[in-house]
Amino acid sequence: MKLATYKDGSRDGQLVVVSRDLTTAHYATGIADTLQQVLDDWNFLAPQLEDLYLTLNTGKARHAFPFDPKMCMAPLPRAYQWADGSAYINHVELVRAARHSEVPKTFYTDPLMYQGGSDDFIGPCDPVVVPSEAFGIDFEAEIAVVTGDVPMGTSPDQALEGVRLLMLANDVSLRNLIPDELAKGFGFFQSKPATAFSPVAVTPDELGEAWEGGRVHLTMQSTWNGRKVGMCEAGPDMTFHFGQLIAHICKTRNVRAGSIVGSGTVSNRGVEEHGKKDWPKGYSCIAEKRAIETILDGKPSTEYMKFGDTIRIEMKGKDGQTVFGAIDQSIAAPAA
Repeated sequence: MKLATYKDGSRDGQLVVVSRDLTTAHYATGIADTLQQVLDDWNFLAPQLEDLYLTLNTGKARHAFPFDPKMCMAPLPRAYQWADGSAYINHVELVRAARHSEVPKTFYTDPLMYQGGSDDFIGPCDPVVVPSEAFGIDFEAEIAVVTGDVPMGTSPDQALEGVRLLMLANDVSLRNLIPDELAKGFGFFQSKPATAFSPVAVTPDELGEAWEGGRVHLTMQSTWNGRKVGMCEAGPDMTFHFGQLIAHICKTRNVRAGSIVGSGTVSNRGVEEHGKKDWPKGYSCIAEKRAIETILDGKPSTEYMKFGDTIRIEMKGKDGQTVFGAIDQSIAAPAA
């Protein structure tokens, strides 16, 4: 099942069911108005939406209309929680290697995670508004899950049963603000502006065999200013799967329906070719590219994003069709 939230002038938008090929949609009116309603009563409402989804896919839905990603808010325009992990340790290793810093051993057994702002997500085609280019604007292509209720103390395997939906994320970072914030010893805040999510959120069964072991075994495609810069495999190098990330939160508290948990930047390990290290899969954020340049050349040469730059983040299935739709954004200055 694929679900989206259409803009209607309200904070939480209007829930729509979207066809598997993302060509048509149907308002969920009469079943639920918002996605949060569905997450709060999943066992009762989800089967009704599934029936509508099947009808839509067979072309028999009476009030279907063409699906338009530009009409989409984030699937959950605001959430009770947005907890973003760093599940790809290769990303951490590269960034630390570039500044000659060792990765603590605990990073391999205990996930890194920060709690981001969840009150103001932006839609997949909304501009990324940043006060200044000097902040060091960076995209981050990630996978995220939306959970049901998961009680405190839940094991990683049990936590996977709490995954209701999956989507893509652009977890924008302002790299030049990060060092001073982390130096305070209290984590990210101003360096993490509003996050964007894919047009649709999908149930795990839509991924078929690509959803295995709490990981998505598909390719994350990142296209910056029309040039494909990342074709990173999301499955093999994910150190901590989503069950482990959710269980990390559950160590001391309950996770409630409507929580979003992110994977962190999708990242792949380099390979040795002719005695030289190379990263043929590219990158899912500019900071990683700059880290690679520093390791190879002693200094970074790729600049961060400028006003007017575009970023497209997408994931396609084994059949070549888009799964979540594309995050397709431009970087913009605040309105005068």
